[in-house]
Amino acid sequence: MPFTPLSGPIDCDVAEDDAHRLCAADAATIVETSRQRSARAVQRISALGEMTGGIAHDFRNILAVIESSLNLIERSDGDRAVINSCLSAAHEGVARGLRLTSRLLGFAKHREQEPRPTNVNDLLKGLEMFLKYGAGPDIRLKLDLALDVPDCLIDPSQFNPAILNLVVNARDAMPDGGTIRISTAAIDDGDAAHPDPDCHRFVRVRVEDTGLGMPEDVTSRIFDPYFTTKGDLGTGLGVPQVSAFVKRMGGQVRVTSAVGRGTVFDLIFPALGPSRLPEPDLPRQVEQLGKKGALARQ
Repeated sequence: MPFTPLSGPIDCDVAEDDAHRLCAADAATIVETSRQRSARAVQRISALGEMTGGIAHDFRNILAVIESSLNLIERSDGDRAVINSCLSAAHEGVARGLRLTSRLLGFAKHREQEPRPTNVNDLLKGLEMFLKYGAGPDIRLKLDLALDVPDCLIDPSQFNPAILNLVVNARDAMPDGGTIRISTAAIDDGDAAHPDPDCHRFVRVRVEDTGLGMPEDVTSRIFDPYFTTKGDLGTGLGVPQVSAFVKRMGGQVRVTSAVGRGTVFDLIFPALGPSRLPEPDLPRQVEQLGKKGALARQ
């Protein structure tokens, strides 16, 4: 193909300005992404802080079991039956402590992942212990999980602290105690009012409380960054982070509240259908089939 020269001179100043603008835009994107990740990490650590009281209570109970077992062994006068029984109780206490520690470490260090097909019921069941810690001893926490809930594309490392954040907010709205109900349901597009025309089925995760509720002027601002009703105790980042996460998953958040009647948060995620299933990793599948065939020939 013959070379075609440019029809006019190149404006180097314009090209340089364009390059600077592109670099500045890329740098701004990187900085914003870093800020978002840092905010989500802070949210997870803050959630652990909110659960400190409940965690300490459980560890104290575990240590009390171990200590009582050791005291009984000291006073057993060599009775093997008593010693064996106490050792068994002490070992069970140690095992409970290890399980609790493992789950806490997993929650704190959970790395962000690509959204994957996940059932919200499974996530909530695994999170129930942490939710009870976050709710505290004066709040009744109830899970009401529907049986027909389809999978969604969700990153569990962002889902868990988002739900815990809403539970902590609900707890703070009930200083005299109350009930937090977390429910799931499959809903159609008419109920979801979702702008995506290709999605007709959704999963709703609802967090509702029997707390003080909020007036309309407060409800209209809760998604604003740094807006808080907790004074110096609040950061104003919790609910905006919840909303940002749900939007990243292709969903939306709705909130209704009334003074004296409590607050309801609805997290609505598009359900998985054929058009939203992740693309299969065909090269990896071919490689695995090739290995199986090679093994069969050996």
